[in-house]
Amino acid sequence: MDDLIRKYAELAVRVGVNVQPGQPLVIGFGLRQVLPEHIAFARQLTEAAYAAGSSYVHVEWGDEAWSRETLKHGSLALLDQRAAWHAQWIEKLAAEQAAFIAISATDPSLYDGIASDRVHQYNSAVANELRAFNQKRTNDEYAWTILAAPTQAWANWVERHLPERERVAALWDDILFCTRATADDPVAEWKAHLHALSARSAWLNELNITKFHYRSAGTDLEIAMPNGYYFTAAQHKTPSGVPFTANIPTEEVYSVPKRTGVNGYVTSTMPLNHQGSLIEGIFLRFVNGRIVEYRASKGQDALAKIVESDEGSHYLGEIALVPKSSPIAKRGRLFYNTLFDENASCHLAIGESYPLIEGGHLLSRSEWAANDLNESVKHVDFMIGSNDLSIDGVDREGRVIPIFRDGTWANELR
Repeated sequence: MDDLIRKYAELAVRVGVNVQPGQPLVIGFGLRQVLPEHIAFARQLTEAAYAAGSSYVHVEWGDEAWSRETLKHGSLALLDQRAAWHAQWIEKLAAEQAAFIAISATDPSLYDGIASDRVHQYNSAVANELRAFNQKRTNDEYAWTILAAPTQAWANWVERHLPERERVAALWDDILFCTRATADDPVAEWKAHLHALSARSAWLNELNITKFHYRSAGTDLEIAMPNGYYFTAAQHKTPSGVPFTANIPTEEVYSVPKRTGVNGYVTSTMPLNHQGSLIEGIFLRFVNGRIVEYRASKGQDALAKIVESDEGSHYLGEIALVPKSSPIAKRGRLFYNTLFDENASCHLAIGESYPLIEGGHLLSRSEWAANDLNESVKHVDFMIGSNDLSIDGVDREGRVIPIFRDGTWANELR
């Protein structure tokens, strides 16, 4: 397994952020800091980055036990100051054109029993301090990627069917399989995979769909698309033309909905682990794009904190299509981790848009609303895919085009 994990680290550096000679690299930022159980993996990432020619590797260390106890008992004012200091350092490295790797591994029960107001205040402080950086990052001004590595607390959720001593190794197996790191040549495998996702995006873009209609048990939702929108996959380019892959794994093709063009209702099909709180049974109802009703069978308070974060968090910022035939879906695991669960299922995102319209990356924020893009401090994916999900597209001539049937693509590309 050590050799596979080393290949996984090289995949993150060479395909994920695609580190260039002389470029700094940041491992861990925001709420996704590098945990004690990731020390060995962080060292492998560091070695791979320097082998690729990085000029400096910064590792931002953290600890979930410290986070829990500090949020439970500590000074939130001092935590806010710490977030501001961290943002200044991250922005300094961003100014040096650093690349950014985040490791996703949150314990789904991390903040159980802690007052939700304290958790929300801290998470909001971090999000607000990093807002300018994250806007530039999601606008592809920096190379970045998100990947995962196990912790015992996370493995205890995913691999609970196994004895505790076997769970971390089993979760490593799942991660390495789902990220294609078990291939003989993972880099070549990823190039072929990204090419296939790009072909699917191109097919969708050729259809000239103006509206998508989602139907399944618990969902009847229409989503209009803004002028000039396009679908894309997770491989992007920086302004200087360097390709990078924002998610490892990735199985989605995605686009941006019209801010005021969503009507109907939708029900989630998987639990959402959001920043240490578990939310299940999400139901949202939309009128002219805005969430006018929301509830959850579990985690109602955490869902309310998401939706009520700001005005933009009452709208959608992303639609993403993922077939049930994806390797992650076939693995048959509920990962309690959005990075994996969103790549096993079609999903939507509450909040911030990606500017996926023609010329969108060149727009100033003041121009977003006029171009039907949504701005928010939040971007929270939730899963809606199921075996009975059907999606139809309506094109400019009013023709209905099958997109999904029974949870998978209605056609296979040749």
